[in-house]
Amino acid sequence: MTSLSELSLPQLRAEFNGRLIAPGDPGYDQARTVVMGGIDRRPAAIVRPANADEAARVVNLARNTGLELAVRSGGHSSAGHSVTDGGIVLDLANLKAIDIDVEGRTAWAQTGLTAGEYTTAAAEHGLATGFGDTGSVGIGGITLGGGIGYLSRRFGLTIDDVLAAEVVTADGQLLRVDADNHPDLFWAIRGGGGNFGLVTRFQYRLHEVSAAYGGILLLPATVDTVLGFLEAADAAPEELSTIANVMSAPPMPFIPAEHHGKLVLFAMMCYSGPVEQGEQVFAPFRALGTPLADMLRPIKYPEMYPPEPEGYHPTAVSRNFFVDTVDRSGAETILDQIERSDAPMRAVQLRVLGGAIARVSPDATAYAHRQRKIMVNVASFYTSPEDKPVRQRWVDGLVTALRRPGDTDAYVNFVGDEGEEGVRSAYPKATFERLAAVKRQYDPDNLFRLNQNIRPA
Repeated sequence: MTSLSELSLPQLRAEFNGRLIAPGDPGYDQARTVVMGGIDRRPAAIVRPANADEAARVVNLARNTGLELAVRSGGHSSAGHSVTDGGIVLDLANLKAIDIDVEGRTAWAQTGLTAGEYTTAAAEHGLATGFGDTGSVGIGGITLGGGIGYLSRRFGLTIDDVLAAEVVTADGQLLRVDADNHPDLFWAIRGGGGNFGLVTRFQYRLHEVSAAYGGILLLPATVDTVLGFLEAADAAPEELSTIANVMSAPPMPFIPAEHHGKLVLFAMMCYSGPVEQGEQVFAPFRALGTPLADMLRPIKYPEMYPPEPEGYHPTAVSRNFFVDTVDRSGAETILDQIERSDAPMRAVQLRVLGGAIARVSPDATAYAHRQRKIMVNVASFYTSPEDKPVRQRWVDGLVTALRRPGDTDAYVNFVGDEGEEGVRSAYPKATFERLAAVKRQYDPDNLFRLNQNIRPA
């Protein structure tokens, strides 16, 4: 088996027209850096293909050399799967074409695009596809895992708007995948992550979303505000999706200084229905307490993805799971544990689901948690390698306290470096076994293994 060291880097540079970055090249350190901090891996080569054919050549290169292959769309993998140590990174940064069919309400989009870039392009026509809550996330990774975001209760997950995909398989073939072509693979890539091939572009359904009413609402965090918020979010029209972060108030300029470090409910909210109804929709939330900051207003939908600070690489540990209710005891536990922690930042995120998500059959896609009502993410920042296990124990302890015995469901896009147990938590047994069978058919040697890996059956 050939190693990359035995290949000619000048030859590869010529083959990829200079779009190969190797150790020692200008920009190498920047190109190997991912969003999460604390990840320091040194790939043997980073290749940025110009099209699907070049992407297939990179896949073939990895297979023929036996080197580990990492695929990078936006670089947001919390486990650092977007970069490899000593292997090849296939960086999709140059694949950013988008072709919008305004009349047909569809778009073909390459997977080097970010959610913010796609959303901005679609908004020029008053259209949108729902992604997550962060503009810099690559559409490739978030789509493959499901896609829970600001339009989910109204239109479903991102995968519910996927009509087709172009996939480079482990043997270097470029396949058109949809409900009629390779339907087993089409099922698997809608929630099964990057296990089954390299998606170079997706065809998405678009919806009319020209404007929205949304932004940030900051409330004092008490048991009553937490429970009241969840109740109001569940009762709200499906056009409203919310993200409630129970946390210590960060030192942001719009938060009064006297509240910095105190417990708050930091909510990000988006109502995509008629803007003139926004005041009525948000009234129950504003009535929960005197807001410490109220930035809810009529906006253009892309404004839900504000600019992000450059060079921000947070070091954090987290765990994710689903529940169907949060009772008074659970809310008390959340507030008590956040108050007790001395981490620089710690939070429990609560997302009320339901709506269009729940109207899809659990076996229609690889994302099977259709009936779960609330997604919970527990996170803590750490300051050093020695501090990391301390914060992990806090996260694990709080998860154990909040989760029902035997309830292990999780959202694969929020699973971190948790081994096979973490991967299996993202799928019911029947779903996992079906995914393993599809993996065996399309990637029997597990070339695509830098992900929440499902090994071939």
